Amino acid sequence: MKIELFTFCDFAQESGGKLTIVGTFDTIISRNFPCVHPQLSVVIRIRFDLWEFANHPFRIETRDLNGEMSMEPISGSLDVRGVGNATAVSHLVFTIGNLRFKNPGVVNFTLFLDDKEAGTIPLYIRKGGG
Repeated sequence: MKIELFTFCDFAQESGGKLTIVGTFDTIISRNFPCVHPQLSVVIRIRFDLWEFANHPFRIETRDLNGEMSMEPISGSLDVRGVGNATAVSHLVFTIGNLRFKNPGVVNFTLFLDDKEAGTIPLYIRKGGG
């Protein structure tokens, strides 16, 4: 199993096995805190080898640097099946609305696959603007 893509973006969708991703980023800038970010998408593309074709439970947790969760975990399962190739790809696309941030800082989004940590990306929350 290899994570080929793990990103935040303004918009994402999957259609027929193809991903459309618009506006990738890793930083949100707000003039005031607490703040609410209206919407973002989390996109993950995972490649599985032939011997990994199976059902894989997953969850995504969000934690700040103090270890506190920013939102409820996202969980589900991936049913990985091949189409005659030696590898197969699965996509996870989630749109999250009204994310609340009390203060500037970092929120880490961590993917667990089969109850093992598979990858993490940071979302930086900064104070800025005029």
